[in-house]
Amino acid sequence: MDLGIEGRRALVCAASKGLGRGCAEALAREGVDVMICARTETEVARAAAEIGAAAGRRVGWVACDITTAEGRAAALAACPAPDILVNNAGGPPPGDFHDWDRDAWIRALDANMLTPIELIKATIDAMVVRGFGRIVNITSSAVKAPIDTLGLSNGARSGLTGFVAGLARKVVRHNVTINNLLPGPFETDRLRANFASLAKAGGKSLEEVRQARINANPAKRFGDPAEFGAACAYLCSVHAGYIAGQNILLDGGAYPGTF
Repeated sequence: MDLGIEGRRALVCAASKGLGRGCAEALAREGVDVMICARTETEVARAAAEIGAAAGRRVGWVACDITTAEGRAAALAACPAPDILVNNAGGPPPGDFHDWDRDAWIRALDANMLTPIELIKATIDAMVVRGFGRIVNITSSAVKAPIDTLGLSNGARSGLTGFVAGLARKVVRHNVTINNLLPGPFETDRLRANFASLAKAGGKSLEEVRQARINANPAKRFGDPAEFGAACAYLCSVHAGYIAGQNILLDGGAYPGTF
């Protein structure tokens, strides 16, 4: 299927690895002019070169911390008028809510709620004027089914979800869509870090924790970031203009509910 987005401009955040990189790879293959950002210069430069080589086109990059005002300014200077915005940032650490002070909550809100809102605010009006825009927020399956050890993420990402629900319905008539992708367990550094924390807390080996999680998933495996990227690319396509304000689970069937 031709997604109809060749030549469009995309800003993909936190895209040197993991799910962000999967999205950048999928968009680059579709002929999108992709700009990626991440905090570590060597990693983001290498990722851009690898993604570009695989797609047969140049992929731009900028080293910045997207969760800061300075980082957002740098990313938007590198890609000032994106047609496609993929919001992504590393999730806050797991733990017990008794241990989280106000600063911990503010960091979580800054990264996983306020940063995407600021980027949306900076880009959406121009999308409306051009009559095309696709915004995809990478959130978490915890928005649908909260995870007890990820309370910071549950709260911050749910706040973003509530904000998007209202705004998405105001701009869809201009062919500008906002949707959320909710990943379950994917083969990423974030998943491995969470398993390490659980293993330490439970006195188990990392492999025991990993295998138990695999066995509990109906798919009997973890997701591939390339699968996630393909879903993101479709939401960014010309064919997805009637999908707005949705929270789309990619979790191998782990969520047990009907709705």
